[in-house]
Amino acid sequence: MQYHLNGFKPGNYEIPDAAREPYAVPPMQDLPKEVDVLIVGCGPAGLAMARQLSEFADIKTCIVEQKPGPMLFGQADGISCRTMEIMEAFNSSEMLAKECYQLRQNAFWEPDTENPANIKRTHKVTDARLGLSEFVHGVVNQARLHEILLDGMEKSVTHLVPHYGRRLLELDVDESLSQDLNAHPITATFERNDEQSARVETIKARYVVGCDGARSAVRRNLNIALEGDSANKAWGVMDVLLVTDYPDIRVKSFIQSRENGAVMLIPREGGYLCRLYVELDLLDKDQRASTLDLTADDIIAKAQTIMHPYKVDVKEVAWWSIYEVGQRVAERFDDTPVGNPDGLIPRAFVAGDACHTHSPKGGWGLNTSLPDTFNLGWKLAAVLQGKSDPKLLQTYATERRKVAQMLIDADRQMSALVATKPTANKDDSKPKTTTADIEKFIARQNGFIAGTSIGYDASYIATGQDNQSLATGYPIGQRFHSAEAVRLADGCPVHLGHLVKADGRWRIFVFGNKQSPLDGNSDVRKLVEFLEQADHSPVKKYTPAGDDIDSVIDVYTVFQQRGLAIEEMPDYLWPVKGKLGLRDYEKVFEADEAKDIFDMRGIDREQGCMVVVRPDQHIANILPLTAHEELSAFFDEFMLG
Repeated sequence: MQYHLNGFKPGNYEIPDAAREPYAVPPMQDLPKEVDVLIVGCGPAGLAMARQLSEFADIKTCIVEQKPGPMLFGQADGISCRTMEIMEAFNSSEMLAKECYQLRQNAFWEPDTENPANIKRTHKVTDARLGLSEFVHGVVNQARLHEILLDGMEKSVTHLVPHYGRRLLELDVDESLSQDLNAHPITATFERNDEQSARVETIKARYVVGCDGARSAVRRNLNIALEGDSANKAWGVMDVLLVTDYPDIRVKSFIQSRENGAVMLIPREGGYLCRLYVELDLLDKDQRASTLDLTADDIIAKAQTIMHPYKVDVKEVAWWSIYEVGQRVAERFDDTPVGNPDGLIPRAFVAGDACHTHSPKGGWGLNTSLPDTFNLGWKLAAVLQGKSDPKLLQTYATERRKVAQMLIDADRQMSALVATKPTANKDDSKPKTTTADIEKFIARQNGFIAGTSIGYDASYIATGQDNQSLATGYPIGQRFHSAEAVRLADGCPVHLGHLVKADGRWRIFVFGNKQSPLDGNSDVRKLVEFLEQADHSPVKKYTPAGDDIDSVIDVYTVFQQRGLAIEEMPDYLWPVKGKLGLRDYEKVFEADEAKDIFDMRGIDREQGCMVVVRPDQHIANILPLTAHEELSAFFDEFMLG
């Protein structure tokens, strides 16, 4: 898809440039007096949280934003493989994948040894992340991602829309009520700003999630400190439409000059737009990049100097900013003390840039922020609906703070590698890094950069490590790596990972063993009988009376045998559902002969296994097919009947 030919225009890329309009600002409405979940901030973390909770009609959610309306341009642009997988959980990946620039190559440029004033390409490589997911790393305006999430919220059963133009003045957590799970211990006071009035509104909430950016008012009110430092290095960033003879203008490029700094060039969606990260000068101690007396023309001039001898004629600047390199992480991710020694149930959380800040060059901000709340959202929903023990909320900080610390460490290394001029923390006597060093770093960190290798430490919702050999390609704690299998009822190839939607349900993928599933004494048939009939079956125990059998725990089977028929399967595997009693024909699969999932994911053919997948698509447990009691014990640890 091509757009922005005659100038940058924000909005829905499905609409031609000539007719596209910016996303409309919803009408100003009073804040509700009382809600279950209050979300502060409409960045990727806040909108991902709101998008999840919008699917639950019995949960009252409110999302508030200080800005007067939705984002139109600028800020993040990279959409990692893992973020695309999450967007698939919202049924929103296809249009995003179609619209974005798909990053498949990297180019590396250094000073020409024969003429050091010029830059010269050293080599091109295939992007290291290819093959880590069925999706590729994409580049698209963050505002477009927001728009897709906002559309999903508004079209959901709750028709959730943000309340714009509200500045958080004060947030209080009543500690005397914080452990009473039926109470609303959160009191938030906002200043409302619109044409008619500037008045104060107060809202009570059971839980609050601060997604309000690096200068988070929620974090400040919770007295949560940011830990880390600044490298005293400034960079300029701009989205531009330009005319150039630089040959790799549509390839992600790392460009290092001899004396003038570095440029990282990112092609953008639509075929014409591109982003430039331009290395600027050192900052003085305690100086902020926002105080530099620089203009967009200054950044353009610097880029032109670095990219010599190529011409860079900027025709339009869609957005630009200057930022300082720095890495900081919050000491806590919720309102409980560090380490939570008393096992308190948190009622207030911070997510996204509110709890981790860094440079934007690695594309990690959005792609760490959105998974923060994808981790937290289902847990809040499960607790609010009475399906899970509130202790589940303690796992958010444990799981996501480790990821944030990994992000900070990786960003510090990346920032040092990309920069060609010394930083305040860099020894000038050390040899300058080269583009080869950058390439090696990217290859080494490709799984983390893509988000596909991020895993959670062992816990009661990431367990079963003794059985890892049953499915070596599904590391416990990491996301369920999708692969195709053939649906038995209609022969359609289906990505199994795409079955794990953001609807709060658990999934159990049953991979059959060598025994025929038609044998009534086979391990699979006995497991199915247990799940359907046993009183202590987690499916039977935790599914409310009158609800569909898969409304809490959704079970799929994948067989290595071929030539089976759906009518030969037990009724439980193609159950009767809904008020009309219709059959669900989409739960039974056989391995694809050409792309056998048993081989691709290292599944033990002799024994088979169960792979238990959390609502956030991460693997919670791997068990033998015969481990009925262990499966029950797993769910009994945190679920409520």
